[in-house]
Amino acid sequence: MYQKIISSKKSDLEKAIIFFQQEIGKIRTGRANPGLVENLMIDYYGNKTPLKQAANISVPEPRLIVIQPWNIDSLANIEAAIKMSDLGLNPSNDGKVIRINLPPLTEERRKDLVKLLNQKAEETRVAIRNIREEIWKKIQQAETEGDISEDDKYRGKERLEEIISEYNQKIEEIRVKKEKEIMTV
Repeated sequence: MYQKIISSKKSDLEKAIIFFQQEIGKIRTGRANPGLVENLMIDYYGNKTPLKQAANISVPEPRLIVIQPWNIDSLANIEAAIKMSDLGLNPSNDGKVIRINLPPLTEERRKDLVKLLNQKAEETRVAIRNIREEIWKKIQQAETEGDISEDDKYRGKERLEEIISEYNQKIEEIRVKKEKEIMTV
């Protein structure tokens, strides 16, 4: 019974990891990365649309992002969305494509980005702890209602802790990899 309770919330744990990966994908590293701009919302034919659905985004050089919209008329909207974003990027529009030159990161900026990365990792750990608490309450409730034995409750707690440890390890591996990318000059 406790296995059902745990497996019913496993998708929430996976979603927390996926969200963490998406969030840190927006953090700039020493190299240009399409993930930096691909989810920017732009005005495309009157609808808010992610940039990746309205343009081809490429990285021809380590410090250059090139955005080629499928419709030239949307160039101005894309440029405006990039300027209004909190990414601090300065796009240049030549009438056909938008180029974004990424200046090298200073040591101080790299350290700030690592702090931001650590903050995002901690937020994800908190989300996972909250899911753990939800599962534990359900297991305790099942024992109170007589659906599972006390032994099963403690087996469930042990299994739950193993799974949570695995997810915390995943977060740490992702965080370490991203930190290495940020600090690489």
